Amino acid sequence: MENSRSRVNDEFDVAVEAASASDAVLLFLGEESILSGEAHSRANIDLPGDQVELVRRIRAAGKPVVAIILAGRPLTLSNVVDEVDAILYAWHPGTLGGPAIADLLFGREVPSGKLPVTFPRLVGQIPIYYNQKNGGKPPSHDNVVHIDEIDTFAPQTSLGMSAFHLDTCFTPLFPFGHGLSYTRFEYHNLRVSDAEIPLGATITISTELTNSGDREAEEVAQLYTRDLVGSITRPVKELKGFQRVRLQPGETTTVSFTLHTDDLSFSDRYGRRIVEPGLFHAWIDGTSDTEHRVEFRIVATP
Repeated sequence: MENSRSRVNDEFDVAVEAASASDAVLLFLGEESILSGEAHSRANIDLPGDQVELVRRIRAAGKPVVAIILAGRPLTLSNVVDEVDAILYAWHPGTLGGPAIADLLFGREVPSGKLPVTFPRLVGQIPIYYNQKNGGKPPSHDNVVHIDEIDTFAPQTSLGMSAFHLDTCFTPLFPFGHGLSYTRFEYHNLRVSDAEIPLGATITISTELTNSGDREAEEVAQLYTRDLVGSITRPVKELKGFQRVRLQPGETTTVSFTLHTDDLSFSDRYGRRIVEPGLFHAWIDGTSDTEHRVEFRIVATP
């Protein structure tokens, strides 16, 4: 392809011929760097040109396909995810990107990167981010109704009574903090040092982390909190810390985060930093998309 915006041409047939003669395919997709940066927004953030058609043709060759995405923004990859065996999102990696990608693909290194943004399924989901404010009708798997599930003669009602798009899932394609590895990590025994702490005190939140696979690897453990009630609306989750932890196969370690109540402060309606007593939730996991949580309370000092 001449560039990332190329349309179907004879080079597509050359690529398919090469794929057919190969054991596996490393398919580089995405955007040129000139398409990213200030004053370079796009209304559609899918793969430019006819890259999706190229993926489908390569897939038809019947060989394993690894897609390496080079781009400066999160792209909607829903049309590609089911057509490839793996995706490596390399962003625009710079001059040493080639050796780094090769080390990961050939197993000399184990992936440990985590997404610093949320990837939407479709551009219509934007804005979508992990630390959104809690809506009046938050969607869940129990209360959403997809467009194809609506009866032909259904009366005009608020079907599902939840705030989401009828024609796609309410979840992102990849959540903030997401990232896979060549091994498996398990989190268990999440706990807090105290059920209640006064203003000005600290609390420790801990979990056990196990490398349950057969490769030495690093995991990025992430701490999230939520202030359930505030004088102004608060996010459903906030990243409060992360740690890189390297474990041998089968090894278990304790991961702990210590928070001061000042770490749970926020700006009030007058722009002042304040900490309010109340109930908090906390999570430690390898992604923001986790349900295993503990709770604690900040109490007012006399």
